[in-house]
Amino acid sequence: MGALNLLPLIVLFAVVGGVGWVCYQIFLYSNELASRGVKKMEKKNVVFTKDGAKVGVKEVSTERYTDKTQRAFVKTWNAAQEGGAPVSRSSTTR
Repeated sequence: MGALNLLPLIVLFAVVGGVGWVCYQIFLYSNELASRGVKKMEKKNVVFTKDGAKVGVKEVSTERYTDKTQRAFVKTWNAAQEGGAPVSRSSTTR
């Protein structure tokens, strides 16, 4: 008769242990998911610190920057010289 009185206590411990195990597995999965997210963001030059997120900018050499700027300027200049620049409809003469 004494063993029957302990049965609900054993069932209670089993249920609490099962719920604890499930919660622990969820905790492990969420930590793994967070670390994967951090690694993926670091590949995109975003680093999370205590102070917040820091975004790194990919370095562009001065020569490449100058080349791109000059190319855009030349395209604009050529379009203006050829009359290829768009004309506003409101500024037409009557």
